[in-house]
Amino acid sequence: MKDATGCGLALSRPPRRIVSLIPSITETLCHLGLADALVGVTAYCVEPRAVVREKTRIGGEKDPDLTAIRALQPDLVIANVEENVREHVETLRGWDIPVWVTYPRTVAQGLAMIRELGELTHTAARAQAILADLEPLFARVRAATARRRPVPVFYAIWRTPWMTISADTYIHDLLAVCGAVSVFGDHPSRYPTVTLDEVAARRPEVIVLPDEPFRFRRSHVADFAPYVDVPAVRAGRIHLVDGKPFSWHGPRVGEALLTLPALFGAIDD
Repeated sequence: MKDATGCGLALSRPPRRIVSLIPSITETLCHLGLADALVGVTAYCVEPRAVVREKTRIGGEKDPDLTAIRALQPDLVIANVEENVREHVETLRGWDIPVWVTYPRTVAQGLAMIRELGELTHTAARAQAILADLEPLFARVRAATARRRPVPVFYAIWRTPWMTISADTYIHDLLAVCGAVSVFGDHPSRYPTVTLDEVAARRPEVIVLPDEPFRFRRSHVADFAPYVDVPAVRAGRIHLVDGKPFSWHGPRVGEALLTLPALFGAIDD
């Protein structure tokens, strides 16, 4: 098997000491039955709470304590192209620590990642059981929303400056599967910086303010009050949401597929 960086990795036995450098992977590994094998997680790994509170914290995704990771003597570290730093991965590999790097950029790739992690960690049966529910759900939702007009959405990821997502992102593909489309999907930058005047000009019908990576709160809804002609503002369709269903890879996508089409009005109740 080859990971997202093109490096091959095969483990001769199930890993017994895993360090996860991505919150969504930490959750996924627990779904695969590997909670006891997790020895290190990041400061941002918050789920499952009962599991992660007992694990060693090794810093953030961009600034992990590599020496602390090495001291944990992991037989597997799992990272991500976008969320982690390439030089850190190379350093760990230079210490002969097995590192598997993920990079799902679509919902379909996120489902494939579950299967790959199952194969890598000798939990293929658990992975298949998860996918037995998720893959048919994915197919049903995609087929249902494909018959509808995509709902124009402004999905914010930061404030001061305002930032959003283009088509070349996992979040955008999830929106598309769930019947929506980012109003900045055509932007050449993956995470463009925009102004609220530019947002208004794109006339979103729904505005989504997640609680991560920026922690949007009720007070931030008032930022849009001057833009009364924007359909989302006029209709009161500005939603403060849990960001995890939108951006966490792994089994969390099931929650997204079950709830987000209704949020956008992409599927009739």
